[in-house]
Amino acid sequence: MYLKSLILILTLTITLSAHGHESIVDSVSVEYGSGNKTNLLRVALQNNWSAPVWRFSKSQIDGYWDFSLAQWRGRRYQQMDRHQWITAIGVTPVFRWQKSERRGLYGELGIGAYLLSDLYNNNGRRFSTRFQFGDHIGMGYRWDQAEFGLRFQHFSNAGIKKPNHGVNFFTIRYAQQF
Repeated sequence: MYLKSLILILTLTITLSAHGHESIVDSVSVEYGSGNKTNLLRVALQNNWSAPVWRFSKSQIDGYWDFSLAQWRGRRYQQMDRHQWITAIGVTPVFRWQKSERRGLYGELGIGAYLLSDLYNNNGRRFSTRFQFGDHIGMGYRWDQAEFGLRFQHFSNAGIKKPNHGVNFFTIRYAQQF
């Protein structure tokens, strides 16, 4: 299932990037993580905001839209040694603090909306809704066309309906700029 998701995102990226010089896709990323006896593989497309939100002397706060497709694999479905596969699609506005030349260390945070293919029920944690909010805080390093980062990500429905145990992931992320 991971491979199918990755192929779909890469095909979409190539298609969208091929439409002239003004592409709506600025980068593609791959992320892998683990938490609460669940593994996550996520692929995403990013669209940078046209201007920084705030400028400082040598740094700025800018951001991007992150459109993602992920596969979750729970290893303790219904608290038994069974697997649960969940597909998640989401969109997240991400704020990033970085140097003005957009290279070097960065810090970021985002809060987005996700739709899950099924109700999460793994390792004693359950969701009562397929709609979830996903927030993350991360840091990393960006070179000219590539970046590597680490993230802490939390998913929950913000108390819309109980139970709402939430799920946390620690992830590593690689992104390639166009």
